[in-house]
Amino acid sequence: MTGRRERLFVLEASSGGRMFSVNPDGSDKEFVVTGCRVPDGIAVDAAAGHVYWTNMGVPPENDGSIERVDLDGGNRTTIVPNGGTHTPKQLHLEASDRKLYWGDREGMRVMRCDLDGSNVETLVQTGQGDDDRRDETRWCVGVAVDPVGGHLYWTQKGPSDAGLGRLLRAGIDLPAGQSPAERGDIEVLFEGLPEPIDLELDLGERTLYWTDRGDPPRGNSVSRSPMQLPDGQQTPEILLTHLMEGIGIALDPEGGHMYVTDLAGSVYAAGLDGSDQEEILVAQGNLTGIALAVLPA
Repeated sequence: MTGRRERLFVLEASSGGRMFSVNPDGSDKEFVVTGCRVPDGIAVDAAAGHVYWTNMGVPPENDGSIERVDLDGGNRTTIVPNGGTHTPKQLHLEASDRKLYWGDREGMRVMRCDLDGSNVETLVQTGQGDDDRRDETRWCVGVAVDPVGGHLYWTQKGPSDAGLGRLLRAGIDLPAGQSPAERGDIEVLFEGLPEPIDLELDLGERTLYWTDRGDPPRGNSVSRSPMQLPDGQQTPEILLTHLMEGIGIALDPEGGHMYVTDLAGSVYAAGLDGSDQEEILVAQGNLTGIALAVLPA
């Protein structure tokens, strides 16, 4: 398209932790930053020229952080310092309120902050202390925000291959007089999922997409569902299967594409309905988060 170009930004948790970018067909790979402490979630603010990402760190040490860098890798800055979050996972940049949202896995919470790292808040708290932390059904991983409907979405993945994963929703802001641990507005949209990880929203079509780890046939997949569920729980539509531990997902509604990563090191492109799936990169290390940026030409 004249006057614009698209670029995928991808995180690699192996090889000392790196971020690279590629064209949507997988060509022209360029490393952006190296030396990331188990990077997982990524978000691009193309207008401001910034990329943000989470570092899980060493989970038992409660030393997660969030960093920012220019699109070309310059001006690397830590905005949420080590220990400002426990084990941050998927990261979402919400343009409407200029906030970063993320799931904090062993922290058992969903959090947000301003783009400079200030005003860190806990929006959802699913447990407290080491006993709760051992219960993986409390672990918050994926996150997405619907500013139109006023909702925050997140996943609680459960143990590996246990079929105890859940996908939940609540208001973006904490209800007056309630605490993150005692919210009365939380809805469970789906339960019994294989192991839900990252979330993405197609706000134009009011559709929710997510990756699942876990066992086939429902696991290692990408699924979708209407954001407004009909009365009674429905079965999600499975779009892609045979991933090798699916993690990251990025949508391009305008172009009609989705991009997905897995821990085996592949990046997949497909139509939004799962059609025309192709592997655009293979054997790239342990891949986690992925984001699509529309950049100036």
